[in-house]
Amino acid sequence: MHPHTQLIHLGRETATAAHAVSPPLVRTSTTVFATYGAYKQAQRNQVFDAPRYGRSGTSTTFELQRAMAALAGTESCIATSCGLSAITAVLAAHAGPGRHILLSSGVYGPTRVFCDKELAPTGTQVEFFPHGADIAPLIRDHTSLVFIETPASLTMEMLDVRAVCAAAHARGVPVACDSTWGTPLFFDAHRLGIDLSLHAATKFINGHSDLMLGLVTGSADALAALRAHCDRSGTHAAPDACWLALRGLRTLAVRLERHQASALVVANWLARHPAVRRVLFPALSSDPGHALWRSQFTGAAGPFTIELAPCTEEAFTRFIDGLSLFSLGTSWGGFESLVMPAVPHHLRALAAPADAPRLVRLHVGLEDPQDLCNDLAAAMGGL
Repeated sequence: MHPHTQLIHLGRETATAAHAVSPPLVRTSTTVFATYGAYKQAQRNQVFDAPRYGRSGTSTTFELQRAMAALAGTESCIATSCGLSAITAVLAAHAGPGRHILLSSGVYGPTRVFCDKELAPTGTQVEFFPHGADIAPLIRDHTSLVFIETPASLTMEMLDVRAVCAAAHARGVPVACDSTWGTPLFFDAHRLGIDLSLHAATKFINGHSDLMLGLVTGSADALAALRAHCDRSGTHAAPDACWLALRGLRTLAVRLERHQASALVVANWLARHPAVRRVLFPALSSDPGHALWRSQFTGAAGPFTIELAPCTEEAFTRFIDGLSLFSLGTSWGGFESLVMPAVPHHLRALAAPADAPRLVRLHVGLEDPQDLCNDLAAAMGGL
């Protein structure tokens, strides 16, 4: 079945009983059972896949997880409270004294912070590698996980996912990937060899900027350590967020197509602007990662980054504050366009030197792309 059809029909099993198009939202802290035998069976069922206790999920949670697993072409899915909680749960489930975790250097800023501030001090050996590196020589006997993000969170660098997975699997090491940028529609992570594919469903999957949610897909075996960790640590997702994400899935395909078409218009316009040194967007043929993008992705809805010519802090401030259709915010994936200085997570509050490259991340929303270009043109007048 085509993914566009799946988006409409997956995750609607409980809707039939309710005589509704959409499944009902089921909230509960306590799951009740008709018999003691049913209660005992629930304790034997796999946690997060069947009713047991409110923290383990409701039918709303299970609907979303089954739908997401099917879209990703794999067996299982676990929902968490936000994208970062999915990331930290995956990392923590594979961490511990004497273990070694390899991460691509362009991961989401809070991912690096968690590794440096939480995992390393408690005995996990954390090592970051450049996106173009051959990781085979970096894998050790005690390497427990390779964690990547593609493209890189701010610089949009691509990496060879197949080569990373081949090197890791040759040593029996699982690979986790933050796949939020591509979604299952534009990035078939498991077909490329990824064992655990992570999504901040807060972004494109929901698409309406009104929830926080994380999703991790993979085979039952690949998710076993994560499932146990989430059960022990109380990591779970609220049914309200899962219900909203199911709603968002219905329009994911059409939204991604519109985001992509508009992002390409805006990116190509920016590439010709004299105040822009570079557009970092692998969907552009001029991007150094374009060939890898074409071999691994079927689309690119954004976001992307631009490098401005050096300017004063005052001029840069006027540019950001001069935008009216691009709101200043740190997220992306919703219907609204956003702008954010693309600086490392721990440096966001600091002023950049006047001669430093100015990286700006843009999320192109569902507005008319010419209106967005006009907005950028007006704000760039002072650069």
